[in-house]
Amino acid sequence: MNTDQFERPVVIFAGLGHPAAISTVMEAYMFLVDWPHGKRDRAHDFAIKACVAALRGEVEAETVRGLFATLAEKYDILAPDAASFAAAYREGPQGRA
Repeated sequence: MNTDQFERPVVIFAGLGHPAAISTVMEAYMFLVDWPHGKRDRAHDFAIKACVAALRGEVEAETVRGLFATLAEKYDILAPDAASFAAAYREGPQGRA
């Protein structure tokens, strides 16, 4: 079993708004390593350190997933969760105000 696998991928907008699914700690790490130097901050540094700790087996992959998703949300690259849209669609207009 791959211990760096996320239970559910984090879907982000990469490049020109194209969605990409980040499914492992290594994928998250590689994405963060490619992050533009001018946009790096403490949150980015913390996420990189969490990835390294997870790759060493010191932190759970799901901890990294949460941090990565939070960072993606902060920088407005987190793609909408398709499952939540599907659930809202199934509810229909009566479930909305």
